[in-house]
Amino acid sequence: MPELPEVETTRRGIAAHATGRRVRAVVVRNPALRWPVPNDLPERLSGRTVRAVRRRGKYLLLETDGGSVIMHLGMSGSLRIVRMSDAPGRHDHLDIVFDDGRALRLHDPRRFGAVLWSERPEAHRLLRGLGPEPWDATAEYLHRRSRGRRQAVKSFIMDSRTIVGVGNIYASESLFEAGIRPRRAAGRVSLEEYSRLAAAIIEVLERSIRLGGTTLRDFVSATGEPGYFRRTLGVYERRGQPCRTCGAAIKRLVMVGRASYYCPRCQR
Repeated sequence: MPELPEVETTRRGIAAHATGRRVRAVVVRNPALRWPVPNDLPERLSGRTVRAVRRRGKYLLLETDGGSVIMHLGMSGSLRIVRMSDAPGRHDHLDIVFDDGRALRLHDPRRFGAVLWSERPEAHRLLRGLGPEPWDATAEYLHRRSRGRRQAVKSFIMDSRTIVGVGNIYASESLFEAGIRPRRAAGRVSLEEYSRLAAAIIEVLERSIRLGGTTLRDFVSATGEPGYFRRTLGVYERRGQPCRTCGAAIKRLVMVGRASYYCPRCQR
């Protein structure tokens, strides 16, 4: 599933081509995504100018003066800037056509993505309950919110109501960088440890963004090259391999149906 770094990579690529462009048309080939594409989306969006391309958590917002398109990539979705002369493939479900003859094309084999419209996106049911962005989630905030919680710290930071965008890979890597075991109760992590963890989350996410993410390097390219962050992983999917810091064998455990990886010596 595309995570925050992949979505941010997508946002930056789209923004370079879409910002300031007028929407000439919206072509919906298959509206049956996770939630149906609104029937009136072509009418609402056509003729409007894209003022900005913004990200909120794992959602992309194409902002116009009259409302915003809310997009989510689901499990397998990707967005690419194409020429309208490029024939759509089987899983190319929607085009937002700009006035320069290019289009923003949604490719989604599993159709778990979403393309919605809202005049007040921050109040939309998908966005209004989201926690702060990682860059705004201070150690004090995390420490205060975690008091009295028996929930595992990994689950705590992966909860989008606590903080957005910290997916499974990035939670494992951030906890490794901060020296905290994933099963520790969130309420038993100290303020000093949350200070390390808040900094580690930002560092890990920013490194992944610089390297184009873990799954796909560039959603707006024609080829979708693989990302390079995976080459730098400290613990994720490295079970039995030596820790890059201390040499101990990386261990794997399952938490709420998700694989977690940690160093038994570096993380306490």
